[in-house]
Amino acid sequence: MIADKRIFLTGGLGFIGSNIIERLYETNTIFVYDNGLRNALTLTDYGKSDRIEIIHGDILDYDELKAAIDKTNPDIVIHLAAIAGVSSYYKKPKETMEVNIVGTYHLLEAIQDKKIDRYVDFSTSEIYGSHIWRAKEDGTTMQGDFKDQRWTYSISKLAAEKLSHTYHIQYGLPVVSIRPFNIYGPGQVGEGAIQIFCRNALHNEDIVITGDGIQIRAWCYISDMVDAVMLCLENESAVGKAFNIGNPLGTLTMYELAKKIILMAGSQSRIVFKPHFGVDVDLRVPDISRAGSVLGFEPKVDMEEGLALALQWYKRFSG
Repeated sequence: MIADKRIFLTGGLGFIGSNIIERLYETNTIFVYDNGLRNALTLTDYGKSDRIEIIHGDILDYDELKAAIDKTNPDIVIHLAAIAGVSSYYKKPKETMEVNIVGTYHLLEAIQDKKIDRYVDFSTSEIYGSHIWRAKEDGTTMQGDFKDQRWTYSISKLAAEKLSHTYHIQYGLPVVSIRPFNIYGPGQVGEGAIQIFCRNALHNEDIVITGDGIQIRAWCYISDMVDAVMLCLENESAVGKAFNIGNPLGTLTMYELAKKIILMAGSQSRIVFKPHFGVDVDLRVPDISRAGSVLGFEPKVDMEEGLALALQWYKRFSG
């Protein structure tokens, strides 16, 4: 159990960060460094706890970030700040690269001289490219067509992951990288197929699938992701490694996912297909055997339970 620690989260107001905070805030002191563009913490019952301090700041402002690190003197740093969401890769490719690479560099420099118990870097399953089955952490990473702006995100996150591990090799920073595979559940803000499908289904609105609907994803419920983060914080053997975190048993095509959500919501929504505005991912399923053997990680929430919980939450907050 993580207790009596000072925990600094960049981008902690987002979906994953707010759920990590829920697991940690009662027994630790939490500092959230975020620009506030997305704020899932306002949708929680614990967001105003006096054990959580929000520091409004920009990851690209090194002096501001360094001052926050010096002031809070954290034991644990969890790096979630990034520009994410497929539409962002096309609208803001330069900012995507800048925030994900330069922002990570700023954070690493800011904590280099600190005694940190653990630094958790959030990478992405995008680094495996558009077609990967049972991806292994030590396998090949792939990028798509260099000209397509979608890959600005994956390239920048891979660079940030590699940069983080150079600080482990050269300076002994206790780095762990997490590569999430399609995380969903209560608190998801911004983009994300399940949250969009759920909201539309609850309002009997069309569910739009880009492409032909046979794209395959493995979906992982948020509490399983948070379990994995806790294991990375608690387990010394995690240091210096990258872990795929997902649920291979939650594998569905996009069409199957839409049909299941419509059925579970008792919705009258229609499924509508339209062309994808860029390149899409055809197949992405992880191998999580390393997380199982090193961390003892095993997903607990199946798709039926996870979607039911998600729908219940979106029914409350979908307006």
